[in-house]
Amino acid sequence: MRVYMGLDVHCKSTVYVAQDEEGNVIGEGEVTTSVEGFEKMVKEAGVPAGTRIGLETGTQSTWVARVLWGLEMEPVVIHAAEVRKKARRTRQKSDRRDAFEICDGLRRDLYTSIVYVPDKKVERLRRILSRRRHFVGKQTAQVNAAKFLVRSVGLRDEVASLSTEAAWKEMLANGALGEVVRYLAMHFEVWKVTEKNVAELDVELEEAVKPFQETVDRLQTVLGVGPVVSAAFVAAIGKPERFAESRQVVSYLGLAPSGDDSGERERHGKITKQGSSYARAMLCEAAQHAGRANHPLNPYFARAYAKRGYQKATVTVAQRLARILWRMWMNKEAFDVSKLRVVAERHVRKRTCYYRFPRAGETVGVSGPGNPEKKDAALVPAAPTRPGILAISP
Repeated sequence: MRVYMGLDVHCKSTVYVAQDEEGNVIGEGEVTTSVEGFEKMVKEAGVPAGTRIGLETGTQSTWVARVLWGLEMEPVVIHAAEVRKKARRTRQKSDRRDAFEICDGLRRDLYTSIVYVPDKKVERLRRILSRRRHFVGKQTAQVNAAKFLVRSVGLRDEVASLSTEAAWKEMLANGALGEVVRYLAMHFEVWKVTEKNVAELDVELEEAVKPFQETVDRLQTVLGVGPVVSAAFVAAIGKPERFAESRQVVSYLGLAPSGDDSGERERHGKITKQGSSYARAMLCEAAQHAGRANHPLNPYFARAYAKRGYQKATVTVAQRLARILWRMWMNKEAFDVSKLRVVAERHVRKRTCYYRFPRAGETVGVSGPGNPEKKDAALVPAAPTRPGILAISP
């Protein structure tokens, strides 16, 4: 007899419900959220090895899944939003009802948003990158706060860059800062602590990435992809075999555009921003390197930039970059420019402009070389105007 079980996990206690193949409840109860508690649950419910046990995503879902694996169970982590949407009584919520809904939905095979639970190596990599991102954010906050204080007393050039300890000390030695020096010193102390933490985490990251060193080195053959970007991509994907094609990777990372199609109407909005926000941010940072003329993806960036602007061009290149990195990982091959459908040659673009803004003291309407207007155009005194549109010929 096949048995199914659903859990509603909280930090102190866990409520469980077990069903048979016919949907009959054969066991329910409450245990502590601990290894001993789950051992007691399996014993009391009398479930056999290999039983599918469903639970929602949450802070402890990964840890609980590993405990259940140790008890020879088959944990299934389900996205919490889908559990709530497919509940029969969405406005009548209780711990027991939530556990029953998860168990019954698992038995009826209702859920499609099954969350990938990484192994310990990938989980360690994710945890280190998460803490590194946290402390880098704290560093940035101290720099921004220091710049605010300095500019509040009428200074500006003294805070051009605060990325090193020497730059902070040079700023604090400025006698024109007045009483804000005391507050700047506080921010400096916090900055030093976060700088030390980031340095320690970088050392840990080098150690944690060793099981994936070959893959990380291969991904770094793409211009603009460094150690942190490649590690973030590996941590987010975990196993490349989980995806059948590259567009699934783009969707998983939240880089795919949202859609609202109905009949003949087609609407595409902003990207979905699902999945790992850190991996998505790192890919967008790497995509900005495509703005340089010597980058192999520059033709893609330039075309998107001309049509939709800088930010959308960055996202467009990040989508392509995610596809490229996944394919390199799957095929175990280095970056190959010949597969980008671009021509590798040095060329100089030359554009002819027929219009420009008037210089100081210059009159508007004067015909010059190559001006398409008539030579006897009326002379109109130059006046301050709002920025217009620059007409450029191919």
